[in-house]
Amino acid sequence: MNVSYAGPVSRATAYLIDALLVAVVFACGAAIAGMITSVLGARLDHVADAVMSALFLVLPAILASYCALFWSLAGRTPGMAVLGVRVAPVHPGRLSLPAALLRALVLAYFPIGAVWALVDRRHQAAHDKVARTVVLRSPSGARRFTELSGNAGPPRRTSRPRSADVPRP
Repeated sequence: MNVSYAGPVSRATAYLIDALLVAVVFACGAAIAGMITSVLGARLDHVADAVMSALFLVLPAILASYCALFWSLAGRTPGMAVLGVRVAPVHPGRLSLPAALLRALVLAYFPIGAVWALVDRRHQAAHDKVARTVVLRSPSGARRFTELSGNAGPPRRTSRPRSADVPRP
């Protein structure tokens, strides 16, 4: 069986897409919380301090939960789906929620461990080693991305020509 491991660039790009998505949602939530507290009469400098504290403590936990949920349910996050890669356990089967959560927590709180993917022959980072997972290229996802980007080429003919389309001698 020919297995194609996802490289560090596609993995990092997918992670950045997911991190930006989570950060935007978190920032919108923080802005809404700030508006609510200002209406209720709290001082905004106290709210800003609380948000900055939460940013460094809660945001990695939210990102870990986001990733673990998507990995355990679909085997990929939205960022990974865009790039056509997926997470799979080293042994056959589905990725369990505990393994996905462990992988996500190590990635969120020890992101420097992802550098190990640069030197590993299977491009496994530290969080992959701990959770016993690999990141694989998914041909269907890559094909879908190519079609969405407009580089798919001419459409393929899917049916045989009708009898009215065939010239008669």
